[in-house]
Amino acid sequence: MPTKRPKLVNDEVYHIVIRGVGDSLIFKNIDDYYRVIFSLYEFNTTGPIEIKKQREKRKTVKKRGELFSVDTRELLVEILVFCFMPNHIHLLLKQIKNGGITQFMRKLGAGYAAYFNKKYNRRGHLFQGRFKAVHIKNDKQLETVFVYIHSNAISLIEPKWKEVGIKNSKKVIKFLENYKWSSYQDYIGNKNFPSVIQKNFLLETMGGKEGCRNFIENWIKYKKIKDFGKIVLE
Repeated sequence: MPTKRPKLVNDEVYHIVIRGVGDSLIFKNIDDYYRVIFSLYEFNTTGPIEIKKQREKRKTVKKRGELFSVDTRELLVEILVFCFMPNHIHLLLKQIKNGGITQFMRKLGAGYAAYFNKKYNRRGHLFQGRFKAVHIKNDKQLETVFVYIHSNAISLIEPKWKEVGIKNSKKVIKFLENYKWSSYQDYIGNKNFPSVIQKNFLLETMGGKEGCRNFIENWIKYKKIKDFGKIVLE
């Protein structure tokens, strides 16, 4: 029986999953991954968006030898965590505008599907129905979902880890630290896609970048799979 989606309330945090139709691939090459990174940033706004025009209008200023985007968006959500898998996407979102998560996910889904269908000469839905959501109600769940989302990528090197556990902890830790298509690198102090996420809230909650690293590494070393509990959306 499908899980009933909770009411989406401002200032609350939700674990979101969108999955390809029939678990089909939603990423076929590196450009597709970059497109969703770009979409996470650009579609997180209350205003209308046209990707091509937005690229042309993007303003930058030079400061201390680095380029920073001038962010003029009025955000729908705070994107706290993300992880891309070949056939699905995990997000941890905090809603900050009424209907913000629904609006953001509608823009993201429709925009990326239009790009994907045109690029690969396909028709029809790309994603499997409505996005799924779990309400994160306390700090324990928040810490657990932080680990769970970022650890999803383990399946790429140890496909059966959820059933049989992790075989090589050192290899898995190194892999996650270098996995480009998640927010974990930014949380442990390596700039990857820092403009996409709003990380101050979780850094404060989890004890900074070393706290984030320790949560992931301790979970992997002690194989606390049972702790995932009700935050899982598989």
